[in-house]
Amino acid sequence: MSAEFPFVGGLTIQEREQELPVFIEYDWDFEHNTFKLDSLGNRIKVTADDALKVWVYKALMTERNQYLAYSRRYGIELKPFIGDVMSVGERYSELKRVIIECLMVNPYIKSVDSVEFEEVQDKVECFVTLTTIYGGLNINV
Repeated sequence: MSAEFPFVGGLTIQEREQELPVFIEYDWDFEHNTFKLDSLGNRIKVTADDALKVWVYKALMTERNQYLAYSRRYGIELKPFIGDVMSVGERYSELKRVIIECLMVNPYIKSVDSVEFEEVQDKVECFVTLTTIYGGLNINV
């Protein structure tokens, strides 16, 4: 038995997923933080989970409400953490919350299954596991 949502026209989750077009994004070079280009200098398009990986990376790297090019729902709110005094546990708990909030605006993402942090020298790496309409996805940011 599937749930119906009146705010999406009474469609079931499965019906909504079937109506979504294939997710498309330009491929991203995560190491150099730029678009990947083909031999002619054109951007390369990727689809499905490969495209979602790019979207997730960019959304987690973009401060919400800072750029007029993006909607108010796109990006993550990290500025409130600057200068805020919290324990490490509280900070990671709040970071996990804002990461989930950031990612769940995308209708192609069904759930955020885990968010884990690892301190590497003076940086914190984040490992996110997602369930998308295409399957599963692991991302390191």
